[in-house]
Parts: sequence; C-alpha cells; structure tokens
Amino acid sequence: MPSGTDRDTKWKGSRDAWLDAAFELLLDSGVDSVRILPLAKRLDVSRTSFYWFFKDRDALLDALIERWREKNTQGLVQQTEAYAESITEAILNVFDCWLDHALFDSQLEFAMRSWALQSDQVARAVDAADEARINALTHMFERFGYAPLAANVRGRTIYLTQIGYISMKTQEALEVRMQRIPAYVEIFTGQVPQTRELQRFQARHVHASEAIS
Repeated sequence: MPSGTDRDTKWKGSRDAWLDAAFELLLDSGVDSVRILPLAKRLDVSRTSFYWFFKDRDALLDALIERWREKNTQGLVQQTEAYAESITEAILNVFDCWLDHALFDSQLEFAMRSWALQSDQVARAVDAADEARINALTHMFERFGYAPLAANVRGRTIYLTQIGYISMKTQEALEVRMQRIPAYVEIFTGQVPQTRELQRFQARHVHASEAIS
C-alpha cells in the first residue's frame, strides 16, 4: 500500500519534477510553451499542486534561469579552475564542456539565448553569464603567465567560437571534432598540445554522442 509520502508525490509531483518538465518544454517549444496546465498534464498531476512549489509562473521561470546559471556558467567556470599542468591541458579541460552535457548543455544554452530575445530580464542574465565566463577564461590564461590583454582576447576567442557553434546549431561528428581539437588548442594558446594530454582528453570522451555542437 502506498505511503502518505508516495501519495503526496503522485498528487503534487516534486519541485525538481516541475523544473525538469519545464526545461523539456523550453527546449522543445520555447518559453511560451512553459505554462502550468501543459506541465501538469505532462506530469500527470493536479494543476493546483504547482502552487506547493512555486508562487506563480514567473517564479518557475526565475527558477529555470537559476538552474541554467548553475549548470552552464558554474560548469564552465569550474573547468577553467580545474587542475592543469599547462595551458594546453587547461584548454582541454574547458573543451570537456563542449562534449559533456553534464558540464554544459548546448541545447539549453541555445534555448536561453532565444528566450533572451523576448525578455530583458533573461537578456541581462545572459549578458552577466557571458561576462562571468569570459572573465573565468581570462583568469585561466593569466594563471599560466599570459598578459592581461592577451589573456582576455584569447578567452573571448574561445568563448565566442563556441557560442557561434551553438547559435548556428552546428553539428559535427565526434570523430571530426576530435581531429580538429589539436589545431583549436594551438590556435587558442599558441602552443602545441602534448600527445599525452590529447590522449587523456580523448579517453574521457570515448562514449560521447556521435554528433556534437
């Protein structure tokens, strides 16, 4: 026999379940589709149970922005701070973001940037995220002895290149991306990556999806 907690969860869902469903709708159909009734139907719960977790739709949208910030911005910043013996290894740590959705979700990033075209609030959040991410990349280069201006230009180049991939919805086979990685590292850093660094990077992504963005 289901416990009271099980019955409550079935009736109300959970905050994470509502957020997960909201993200699915955001990715599938854009922010205009993120509404309480469709979410309730998707979760097979009462519409009124939404208000156990969120004051209103705006509160849900605010929670979506915060979760995106925690996932993509924090994921990227943490990779810039990860241990590395060289700048080339540090760049490969950052490149993990483009191949591992657990660190940085490119599809979500595209959805948020599309949403920003309709919302000044989201546009400000995206601007703040861009600044934080570029600053983190800049500090990473400075850590390895690059002058501030050079560090900033290189960080911006890396970041804007990847945002270009995302905005254009560019798709590359994993094999193709892996072939290009050494040249990208050399262009971005001015240094040739060591074979052992590339081997460690490749080993981390042998199970990555075949098409990446």
